[in-house]
Amino acid sequence: MRLWLAILFLLLAPPAHAQKQIALSFDDAPRHAGAFFTPDERTQRIIAELKKAKAPQAVFFVNPGAIGQGDGVGGAERIAAYVAEGHVIANHSNSHKRLSTTDTAAYLADLDAAEVWLKDRPGYRPWFRFPFLDEGGKDKAKRDALRAGLAERGLRNGYVTAESSDWHLENLTREAVQAGKTIDRKALGELYVGWHVEAADFADAMMRRVTGRQPVQMMLLHETDLAALHIGDLVRALRKAGWTVVSADTAYADPLGKEMPDTPAANGTLTEALAWAAGIPAPRWYRYNQTDLATAVFREKVLGE
Repeated sequence: MRLWLAILFLLLAPPAHAQKQIALSFDDAPRHAGAFFTPDERTQRIIAELKKAKAPQAVFFVNPGAIGQGDGVGGAERIAAYVAEGHVIANHSNSHKRLSTTDTAAYLADLDAAEVWLKDRPGYRPWFRFPFLDEGGKDKAKRDALRAGLAERGLRNGYVTAESSDWHLENLTREAVQAGKTIDRKALGELYVGWHVEAADFADAMMRRVTGRQPVQMMLLHETDLAALHIGDLVRALRKAGWTVVSADTAYADPLGKEMPDTPAANGTLTEALAWAAGIPAPRWYRYNQTDLATAVFREKVLGE
C-alpha cells in the first residue's frame, strides 16, 4: 500500500524543474568605459567575480573594430585575459552594424573583417551573434541571405534565449552618475540581479510551453560596470533559484540551435521567435525589456524620484 501511494504521489506531483540550465554570454567586448571603472579595472573585476563564484566558461562576443582606439586601447590584452581564465570568444561583427539598415554585402564584409582578427586566436569559437539581435527584422530575403552566409563560413548563430536589457540599466546608471545624482547602489544591484533571474525564469517557462522541454538557456549580458559589480551575485542568485550555470559550449551543444523559425520575429531572442511561431500572443518577452517600464522602476528604486 505504501509503495502504491508513493508511486501515485510521483505521478501526480508537479514536475520539479531540475533541468534549469543556463550559460553566460557577454556582448560588445571591448566595451566603452562605464560609470565606475576603467575598462582594465572592469575586466579584472569580471574575471575575479566569475572565479570567486566558481562560474564555468562564459563567452565574450567581440567587436575587433573597437580595439586600439579610445576606450578600446588595451582591448586585445583584456580579451586575452578572459581567455587565459578559461573563457571563450566569438564574433559580434567588426563594427557593430545593424543588419536592418545595412546592405547585405557590406554587413557580411564587416563580419568577415572580425573573423580575420578572431579566427586563429586562443579560445575562438565559430559563433556569430547579431548586433542588437537584429537578424533583419521583417526582411526575409536579408535574413535568409545572412543565414546562408553564416553557413558558408562555417559559423552558427550565437542566439540568445534570456535577457533583461542590461545595456539599458547600464546607460541609465551612467547618465545618472554624469548628472551628479545620488544612486542607491544596493537597490541598483538588486535590480540587476533580480531582473536577470526573473528573465531566466520567464525564458524557462516560455520554452517549456513552446518546445515541451527545458533546453539549455543562453543569457545575454554585456561587458558593463554593472556586470563587474554584480556578476558573482547573479551567479549565486541563479543557483539559489534552482539554476545550474553551465558552459557556453554546453549551451550551444543543445539541439535548440537547429530551431530557427521562419517568422518575422527575427529581432530579439530565440525564445520570442519560437513563441511567435507557436502563435502565442504578445507579450512574448520579459517585462523589463520594455525600456519605459525599466526606466520608471530605476528612477523610483535607484534614484528615489
